Amino acid sequence: MNRPTVDKADFTHEALAIAALSFLASDPERLGRFLAVTGLGPETLRDAAARPGFLTAILDYLMSDETLLVAFAANAGIAPEAVTRAQARLADTEGVKDAEGNAGENDFS
Repeated sequence: MNRPTVDKADFTHEALAIAALSFLASDPERLGRFLAVTGLGPETLRDAAARPGFLTAILDYLMSDETLLVAFAANAGIAPEAVTRAQARLADTEGVKDAEGNAGENDFS
């Protein structure tokens, strides 16, 4: 499997989420499950990607499946905890909050 050639020092939170989406898209089964869980289709993915909270949602999805999270982290050469930190930062910067002001889940269906 091809690994993305990204310098870990240059991994911004946004770049990490984009790398996660690339990781999902690199395997038809992983991508199919992501699309099914989010309610997106290949034709709606581009529009969803332009919406606030999309990058956070990608990382939320990864974090919901420990096996997938560990596989992505190993593929990217990062600690799984880096995904958690990136998700929290993105949720804060994208303004993705629940009613209590906490980072919340995203619904893109």
